[in-house]
Amino acid sequence: MPYESVDIRARLGYMPEHDCLPTAITASEFLTHMVQVSGIPPSQARTRAADILRHVGLEEERYCPIGQYSTGMKQRVKLAQSLAHDPVIVLLDEPTAGLDPSGREDMLRLIRRTGHEFGISIILSSHLMGDVESNCDRIIVLEGGHVTEQGAVSQFTQETETVLIDVDGNREELITALAARGVTAVSDGVSLAVELDSEEQYDAIRDALVETNARLRRMSPRRHQLTDIFRNEGP
Repeated sequence: MPYESVDIRARLGYMPEHDCLPTAITASEFLTHMVQVSGIPPSQARTRAADILRHVGLEEERYCPIGQYSTGMKQRVKLAQSLAHDPVIVLLDEPTAGLDPSGREDMLRLIRRTGHEFGISIILSSHLMGDVESNCDRIIVLEGGHVTEQGAVSQFTQETETVLIDVDGNREELITALAARGVTAVSDGVSLAVELDSEEQYDAIRDALVETNARLRRMSPRRHQLTDIFRNEGP
């Protein structure tokens, strides 16, 4: 379909951040109404509503009043209503707000599946940069209504020349052994950070680990993070 013939406002779905759901009716009644509002005949609305609620994981609970739902279930209802009119783009405003880590991962998994199965372009608005890094292909940073950064997420999360080393025990001995080999290691949270100058330093790290009997848990390059965008901004 030519772009000029599409009214994008009619094909845009929106999931609001704040709770704005009617509490006295069931999810089935609410979504059936939203489907009808989008122009689908009543004879088809209930079936479509049931299909969408099944997709978001509310097949069994759809006949319970929304006021009895948990925060996670309400978030799923809001996602369902954003899909009611078969949009081409969906804007999700803080879709994991109020969820515990397990519930947040469940919601993000559902969002990824929605994009893949329905072929919908999803715009995720979130202050949780970890969620953006692991779930989005591109990023747009807005400040004061202006775009300050944009591009592929991979562009902002490239590897650095710093190697992070995690060990179980003998941490201070390892720092000393590395220093004796001309390798400087500094504490970086639970990890030791080493700025690599040459490939030969990997051999020095290996030998220091063996000498100190420090059990290696992880050694990997540090990557830039999306939070670096905000750390590097001036006043």
